[in-house]
Amino acid sequence: MAASYQPDTYSPLQFHTGLAAFEAGTDTPRAYLERCLETIAAREDVVRAWVALNESGARAQADASTERWRSGRPLSQIDGMPLGIKDLLETKDMPTQLGCAAFTGNFPKRDNAGVWALREAGAVILGTTVTSELGGAHPGPTTNPFDPAHTPGGSSSGSAAAVGAGMVPAAIGTQVGGSIIRPASFCANYALKPTQGAIHRGERQATCMSTHGPHAGCLEDMWAVAIEIATRAGGDPGREALTGPVKLRSAYKPRVLAVMETEGWSALDDASRSAFEQIVAQVAGAGVQIVRRTDDPELESFERALAGAGALAAEITAWENHWLTRNLVAQNPDGVSARGKLVLDVAARVGVNGYRERLHRRELLRGQFGKLAGRIDAMIAPASPGPAPEWPGDVPGRPLLRRPTGDPVFNYPSSLIGAPVVTSPLCAVRGLPMGIQLMVQPGADARIVATAHWLRGAVRPVSV
Repeated sequence: MAASYQPDTYSPLQFHTGLAAFEAGTDTPRAYLERCLETIAAREDVVRAWVALNESGARAQADASTERWRSGRPLSQIDGMPLGIKDLLETKDMPTQLGCAAFTGNFPKRDNAGVWALREAGAVILGTTVTSELGGAHPGPTTNPFDPAHTPGGSSSGSAAAVGAGMVPAAIGTQVGGSIIRPASFCANYALKPTQGAIHRGERQATCMSTHGPHAGCLEDMWAVAIEIATRAGGDPGREALTGPVKLRSAYKPRVLAVMETEGWSALDDASRSAFEQIVAQVAGAGVQIVRRTDDPELESFERALAGAGALAAEITAWENHWLTRNLVAQNPDGVSARGKLVLDVAARVGVNGYRERLHRRELLRGQFGKLAGRIDAMIAPASPGPAPEWPGDVPGRPLLRRPTGDPVFNYPSSLIGAPVVTSPLCAVRGLPMGIQLMVQPGADARIVATAHWLRGAVRPVSV
């Protein structure tokens, strides 16, 4: 299948647009689910987004939702919504295998906090979606829904691809470095990586920068999923939960947006940079002041503080992950990939003192970003350094490709800072999606989603 994405004609699957039909009885959650299953049957052989499908369980959940809508007693605005759950999060009715051979057959038979909240809201937990191994760098089998020769991104590859392929209206991903925003960019999703800890991670507390967030075909469904989880499960221990209106907030036009270059600026090819600059020009044409690093000393200081952000994020995470990896390798040496085992080498190099020093550097970066509050409404940047790269697979006898799921360089800032970020599918480069992201100060999740709402209406999609 040739690359086929055009942002002005692409029609993603949506859920919120069907609620009136549920209320009127002209459509039902069960019929909606069956249409999703038809799309999965038609596309899964190529896209390979799913680890497990619980079709019988999903049909029972959809039937229960249908009865609630018929009686006028839906549990929430996402009652009946079919969802995929990234295979890092526990589900009581399906195995949780973390994309890792060492966890084959792992079936804890309990729900992650977010999965529990989704069930409480009446959502239909359809299946588990592919993750890269342990949420790291080693890819799973999923392909890009717009061209199977290209990566869907990682580590939330299955969640992003399932939404991009129109299999479900939304799916749950997780991010430590760039694992929500980058695959969303590659697969034409809207996605929210919330403020650190604003959505309860349940059992996934071991890595300090891990966050959970929704992929969706539209902002309305994205926000609905996030807020319905947060109002039930809350935030992480010691953290405030995501707050905001139940429905997508009205569009918020920013006064000032700052272009965030990061280390990825030099990696942008001419077409990708042109697409981004065309979006920025439209924003400026709509009356928003655009600030660049050469215009503002504090912004320049922030950009300088981002130097080495990729290594910083990777080393913090490697130290925190190496306990799990060390035990897995000791128990099952062949159950972890060679790429996955590299975490142990990085952690050994970092050590206790190195970890302390890297946490200090992260706090300095957060301080630099905090100095921009009040003067700059949000940052705007590409959500990835261009569209999804090709991924032919590892070649035996050759060195392992460093980033087979793409480069997270534009995603590290939000992860290190713990800031909320939204990506919007506004660009096509060579027939493949490339998202535009907005980042704001921690805690301003509802406002940055409202800014993305404004952006969606204020600019025309760009194809180059």
